[in-house]
Amino acid sequence: MTAPLRELLLAPAPDVAPRLLGSVLVCARPGGTVALRLTELEAYGGQRGSDLPDPGAHTYRGRTARNASMFGPPGHIYVYFTYGLHHAVNFVCRPEGTGGGILIRSGEVVLGADAALRRRLANRSSQPAAAALARGPGNVAQALGLDRDEDGADLLDLGRAVDPAARAREALAEGTGDAWTGLVRPEQAPGGVVVTARTGVSGEGGTNAFPWRFALASDPTVSPYRRATVKKRRTR
Repeated sequence: MTAPLRELLLAPAPDVAPRLLGSVLVCARPGGTVALRLTELEAYGGQRGSDLPDPGAHTYRGRTARNASMFGPPGHIYVYFTYGLHHAVNFVCRPEGTGGGILIRSGEVVLGADAALRRRLANRSSQPAAAALARGPGNVAQALGLDRDEDGADLLDLGRAVDPAARAREALAEGTGDAWTGLVRPEQAPGGVVVTARTGVSGEGGTNAFPWRFALASDPTVSPYRRATVKKRRTR
């Protein structure tokens, strides 16, 4: 990763996330390359007692073996397995040791739709609509072919472009290797960004005190906002 992207990702995740909307994430793999235009992102802060404590983040209670990558150098990838069902992909932010990240909630597949569909059909019988290929964090990871093996991987800086998807195709033609992950940022940030509380986050971290979900307005690939489900206590 080169300096411009690293410098950007040194900043707090809530500042960086809206600036990454419209970027194209390229995941080149022997099993099929997929490029994803980022349409919905969520920012997560650091641990208790830090300058940006976030009770909704994996970092809040400190570093563990599971979340170690989230405390690593900015510009790496944090991949975790959740609910025993699917993986989720994050960009690591802040200086090393601080803790912070940006969750990829949804995106538009702009390259490699066949590979993305093949991966999605591996554990389902019905074919998802094109707009739903990478809608929701679990579907993002599956469409891209990312799992815990990619946790901590470096993110290549593919520069900025007026047409990030076209630049992604150029990077693939340049032959960077069999397996790599890179990001192309747009020359101009897209307009029409919706800002809300984070979806499905329980407790204080899911309230309007943390308006850290950013999505492109009216984009069909964006997942619907939902509040966390409050579990009722069983009474005798």
